[in-house]
Amino acid sequence: MESEKRSSNNENAKLNAKQRLLKLQDILKRYTDEENELSLNQIVDMFSQETNRVVGKKAILDDLKELEKSLLFDVTVNHEKEGVEKFYSHQQRLFEVHELRLLIDAVSSAKFISTAETEQLINKIKKLTSEKQATLLKNTILFSENVKNENQQNKYSIHELHTAISNFRMITFQYGKYNLSKKFEFNRNGEFYFVKPYALVWSNDFYYLIGEFSPTGEIRHYRVDRMRNVSSTSEFFVPNPDFNVTKYTEKLYFMYSGEESLIEIEFDNHLINVVIDRFGRGIHIRPVNENSFRVSTQAIISDGLVRWLLTWGSDARVITPSPLIERMRTEAEKLYQAYQKHLHA
Repeated sequence: MESEKRSSNNENAKLNAKQRLLKLQDILKRYTDEENELSLNQIVDMFSQETNRVVGKKAILDDLKELEKSLLFDVTVNHEKEGVEKFYSHQQRLFEVHELRLLIDAVSSAKFISTAETEQLINKIKKLTSEKQATLLKNTILFSENVKNENQQNKYSIHELHTAISNFRMITFQYGKYNLSKKFEFNRNGEFYFVKPYALVWSNDFYYLIGEFSPTGEIRHYRVDRMRNVSSTSEFFVPNPDFNVTKYTEKLYFMYSGEESLIEIEFDNHLINVVIDRFGRGIHIRPVNENSFRVSTQAIISDGLVRWLLTWGSDARVITPSPLIERMRTEAEKLYQAYQKHLHA
């Protein structure tokens, strides 16, 4: 009986000034925005419903006035036409709804984020606006759970890599891929890689690490979701001052490494938007005739470049260099022979 009395007294006890102010901010954040406002009476009712504590109108009104004066938390006051009742709302948020939509869409479409983590992140993003505006974010991009990577260590690996890059620390990790049985296998019998991490790149829906493979000094790319047991070491490294990550990645095709060379390609006119999408509007275009144009640019000669060019069939033709032309011929011949075998099987 005594414990029930104490519980009742706790429920009816008044909130102290700090608790009341924090709860007021919480109510305004959750229930108000540019289109949704609350009157003083509504705010008092919400206090009662959510805290089971006694709160007076004058105390809430004083808190609202203090928040109005404060530069740390926005309170917008709207006077009714008659000038009798005021309505209050919190409108100046860090993100606008359309910006939250972009974040949710990015999370939904990113293959390196697991299904469970995707749902958790979306729920957290929705809390950055009011509950009513969050309902506008229900319509998310549809994603297939089959293409989502279920490596739960991704987020920790990404954080570890960012930290190592910022602090110029060498890293170690194991690397691998899936076999035909869909089981993950380590490369090099599970031996650890020792790498100077230069940058993380988000390409083709995946995070890639660009770094210098320590034993050989080669610049290599590693898909982060295929990295395991990522760890920074105590050893510092000095970045190569001649290596520009931004310029380097502009020359890559599907994150394949290779030798850099000047290439010239002739495209049929209908591929102009494909070329602009890939190279940007700054690419120099030289018309050849009424049907085609040429572009010249520095590129990494790799399987990625060859396969990208093959995507466009005979509508894209390599003019130079000779080694790339030869690789295109070889790959086209392999493709032809593969279909010849299929036809005569």
